[in-house]
Amino acid sequence: MIQLSSMQIRLGAIFLRDFCRTFHVGKNLNYYISGPQEPFSAIPGRFPKWASNGDEAFYFLKDGGNCRAAIRDGRADYTPIFLSEIPLLFRRKHIQLDLAIINVTPPDKHGFCSLGPSVDVTRSAIQNAKHIVAQVNDQLPLTRGDASIHFSNVTVLRTGSQPCHQMAPREPSDVEDKIGSLIAENLVEDGATLQTGIGAIPDAVLAKLTNHRHLGVHTEMFSDGVVPLVQVGAITNAYKKLRPGKLVSSFVVGTKKVFEFLDDNPLVDMCDVQWVNSPVVIAQNPKPVAINSCIEIDLTGQVSSDSIGTAIYSGFGGQVDFLRGAALSLDGEGKPIIAVPSTTKRGESKIVPHLKQGGGVVTTRAHVHYVVTEFGIAYLFGRNIRQRAHALIQIAHPDHRESLEKAAFEFLKVMPSPD
Repeated sequence: MIQLSSMQIRLGAIFLRDFCRTFHVGKNLNYYISGPQEPFSAIPGRFPKWASNGDEAFYFLKDGGNCRAAIRDGRADYTPIFLSEIPLLFRRKHIQLDLAIINVTPPDKHGFCSLGPSVDVTRSAIQNAKHIVAQVNDQLPLTRGDASIHFSNVTVLRTGSQPCHQMAPREPSDVEDKIGSLIAENLVEDGATLQTGIGAIPDAVLAKLTNHRHLGVHTEMFSDGVVPLVQVGAITNAYKKLRPGKLVSSFVVGTKKVFEFLDDNPLVDMCDVQWVNSPVVIAQNPKPVAINSCIEIDLTGQVSSDSIGTAIYSGFGGQVDFLRGAALSLDGEGKPIIAVPSTTKRGESKIVPHLKQGGGVVTTRAHVHYVVTEFGIAYLFGRNIRQRAHALIQIAHPDHRESLEKAAFEFLKVMPSPD
């Protein structure tokens, strides 16, 4: 079994193709891939023309159309799992890795290489794989924390020079900007510890935090939006109980801007995702604020984030890890947040009476505390179904509120009410 560490780093189509052609002869292989960004023509599995019969590819995360298309077409399978638990598959030998293919920086004078912006599940893979193949990439940013691997532990070293895969941020829409303002002004206090993902809503929140002070970051990933907040002194990590003074993450995506910030930066610790995403660890941070999004949410608070009906769209990621960690905060000031526009681009409500048939529940209604749309903030913690329905209808788009009330009455047999 092979683990491909290519969540956001280009391993290189030629490297993968040539290596796998050699290793592949007469083999039936399973691949475990975390959100590859390379075209699938570079990765043997059920898809390339040179792949042997019987090969399979399994995906934990899908951060782009590549993965969705492969799963939709039956060329790959999706494994629902919390991001924090993927390392356990390797460490407990549920998946016995023969090979891990990774990217590393050139070794330092002591022989240590860095995993760069992708420590996440890679660390557990290299600790448990029988063999490690590493591409030594001089364009990879040098990172600290759990990112080190000694070159003597690598079976095969290959030299390559390729830039990190870049994902340019999208300018937030007016709706996303409003959601960002609501969260920044009402739910993020000075001294809070932030978890945000990639996307327009997290970027909108971060853009509104320049006047906050002593913010910390403990997140599974970060992107360009964090950099200006460090530069203006809004993020200091001074109040954090774990790794004070350090910005903690497990992987990074973005543009050249964030990779230059990351390179050899003593303020950043890149750590094993099993530790970063542990709810017990997250709960120890001061005022943890977990900001996540979804595809749709029903009137009871159930959240679908990985599928649109039966169609797989994304992965579990760390949404539940961080929502639960924030809810369990030791100081009692954590804020687990689901932030979502009230409608799709086609005007369909994202707050729905029932999730689409076949849609998976990623975050249960017991996990959800705050839901934010451009129309306001709904607080669901400790509320019954009738109260939840009322709170969510109040932040739904006005065009859909009447139909949502009617649907709620049909299954509740009473009108939704705050009391």
